[in-house]
Amino acid sequence: MKKIILILAVMTAVAIQAQEKTLQPQISVSGEGKVKVIPDEAIISIAVETKGEESSKVKKENDVVIDKVLKYLKTTKINQKDIKTERVSLYPHYDYQKKKNYFMATQTINIILRDLSQYEIIMDELVKTGINRINGVTFQSSQVETLKSDARKQAVAEAKKKAQDFAEALGQKVGKAILVSDNSQSYYNPPMFRNVAMAADAMGGGVMEQETIAIGEMEIRTNVNVTFILE
Repeated sequence: MKKIILILAVMTAVAIQAQEKTLQPQISVSGEGKVKVIPDEAIISIAVETKGEESSKVKKENDVVIDKVLKYLKTTKINQKDIKTERVSLYPHYDYQKKKNYFMATQTINIILRDLSQYEIIMDELVKTGINRINGVTFQSSQVETLKSDARKQAVAEAKKKAQDFAEALGQKVGKAILVSDNSQSYYNPPMFRNVAMAADAMGGGVMEQETIAIGEMEIRTNVNVTFILE
């Protein structure tokens, strides 16, 4: 009987202790960190698309243009590791308007441009080589990892400040963090493509330099949830 009472007493003490731990005062808050930067790099996706009735001829014509593109890119300051053939395809195509069968050959090349001051020149020369499709231009920052780290630190600092404000109002203090949930995302305001070249007489003399892109601004945003112990 004494043993049973002792066991029950021990179990009760353990249960009370566990309950006290569960009821330990805590506070959960969120924090956000934002870092904005002007991109300094671009990923350019270009393609050469050729159409014709003979598959071998279409492929050959496509290869000729691609050869010109690659030879031109070798004359630039772009590192060869930043030039990559992304996709090669040759497939039959039916033109419903003309009711004729054709073959379509397409080759896509991705280029990482690390000097945006060369964008206009390089794109102009690429068009001259014979590319007939620009799939897209994506801007990025070479310092993205450092910027992500800065955003995370800002988010945690904001979360801790919120916790301290709440704790002060309650007459308590913020203890150590016991849980951190990171919901990091990168948001980017995409560039707006434009062509603002104007005739000399429209500007009252002088030809305005051609601009074909607005780089915009890249925003890296981090959201965190942090749970602190209240003392």
